[in-house]
Amino acid sequence: MIYLDNAATTRPLPEAVDAMLPYFSECYGNASAVYELGQKSRARLMRCRRTLAGLIGADRDEIYFTSGGSESDNWALKGVCEMWQKEQERKHAAGKVLHIITTKIEHHAVLHACEWLQERDVQVTYLDVDREGFVDPADVEAAIRDNTALISVMTANNEIGTIEPVAEIGRIAHEHGILFHTDAVQALGQIPMNVEEMNIDLLSGSSHKLYGPKGIGLMYIRKKVLLPPLICGGGQERGRRAGTENLPGAAGFARAAEEAEAKMQERIQRESGLRDQMIRLIREQIPGALLNGPKAGQDRLPGNVNFCFDGIEGEALLTLLDMHGVCASSGSACSSGSLDPSHVLLAVGRSHIEARSAVRFSIGAYNTEEEIVKTVKILGADIQKLRSYT
Repeated sequence: MIYLDNAATTRPLPEAVDAMLPYFSECYGNASAVYELGQKSRARLMRCRRTLAGLIGADRDEIYFTSGGSESDNWALKGVCEMWQKEQERKHAAGKVLHIITTKIEHHAVLHACEWLQERDVQVTYLDVDREGFVDPADVEAAIRDNTALISVMTANNEIGTIEPVAEIGRIAHEHGILFHTDAVQALGQIPMNVEEMNIDLLSGSSHKLYGPKGIGLMYIRKKVLLPPLICGGGQERGRRAGTENLPGAAGFARAAEEAEAKMQERIQRESGLRDQMIRLIREQIPGALLNGPKAGQDRLPGNVNFCFDGIEGEALLTLLDMHGVCASSGSACSSGSLDPSHVLLAVGRSHIEARSAVRFSIGAYNTEEEIVKTVKILGADIQKLRSYT
């Protein structure tokens, strides 16, 4: 098997798996318990929190564990809205309507949360992006209103790899006294990030995108932001996120983060090289291939390759690739039994037909040059086979 779907999930590092094992069988105590076994678990949880904070230049007490990126995104958007509305009530201006700014290419965790909020009378501006997926900071500033409470722009796009000008957008938000959230699920551990330098107030991250376990994520909340809980219950996570802490998951997440930080530049250089090679080989060997997203460079995620292929149905191509042992993903999402074209590709100007022909390859730490060369060869043969049917 050639696994080229690392943007969907990654194979956990052996070091991350090893780090988790003691917390299933030895140090299995509840971190909220007062006895020694529980306090050992709590101490380990604090060390994990410190490690993850270091990855983004935050303080340990600004890191909160969640079940993953989707929960963190929902918490950021819904929490800010609740916080803002309570503040309006305190000011005796309860009838004032809240406004959020985001983009048309966000992950569905953000977009669907925005739709949920719109049903509750929150105003949302969805900004356009250019043909490479970049949002213009000037458009962000122009969209600001006197009732804007939050700007949410992803750090890097999961489909086409565009790395957004997050620091500039965060600066604009702060100049206007507005909170800034970024969905960093695809960027955390893949590219350097610093919440202070990037003017970030709220950040969503996920373990399984950086070679850690599934089912655990993080939320960075700047100390001054008094975000209310999304999940209510016990007093875990300093009263911000109820539920017994997932200590094995936190241990695996933290260990994967340590590896990501230590090897980041090495991984960036290696994966960028494989990415550029794959883009070049596809362009050279496969006619009718149209690159989606930025030109290969620093503004594109190191492992992201996304192409539309003229005259091809992406799902059919994926099926053939799978038969040859190649794992990739398409630009379509299955909804109600029908294939809808990617909202990201439509937003960057692709037609419905082009969007349905898209395939994303996401290169990771385990991939080799031999796999890239072999995949492009298989890809070319499969495309030729599909085109022969039309």
